[in-house]
Amino acid sequence: VQLVESGGRSVQAGGSLRLSCVVSGMDSSRRCLGWFRQTPGKEREFIARVNAYGDTTYADSVKGRFTISLDNAKNTLFLQMNSLNPEDTAMYYCAAQTSTFCGTGYQIWGQGTQVTVSS
Repeated sequence: VQLVESGGRSVQAGGSLRLSCVVSGMDSSRRCLGWFRQTPGKEREFIARVNAYGDTTYADSVKGRFTISLDNAKNTLFLQMNSLNPEDTAMYYCAAQTSTFCGTGYQIWGQGTQVTVSS
């Protein structure tokens, strides 16, 4: 199983970005995929997740601004981020569980992609 993120870059406040995560080696009927972020000195923060049925969950801090989606044909997970602010600056990670429904433990992690939002 491998997760490879891309799409992170520097952007001005108010702007948008779309992150991608190519997922390989997983059964599409038994996977929960999520996005997390982390800044130096802080714990990793949950952002959003989608289960094998397409049900989504969001953190309150991003609800209404970020959208998680999955292209099953391309095995690619996306995170559309709108109305970005400097507090969204972080390393963003894609993560996966080998489970139809999402639990608390993610077994597989990508290498991360950096998002920097300037004011």
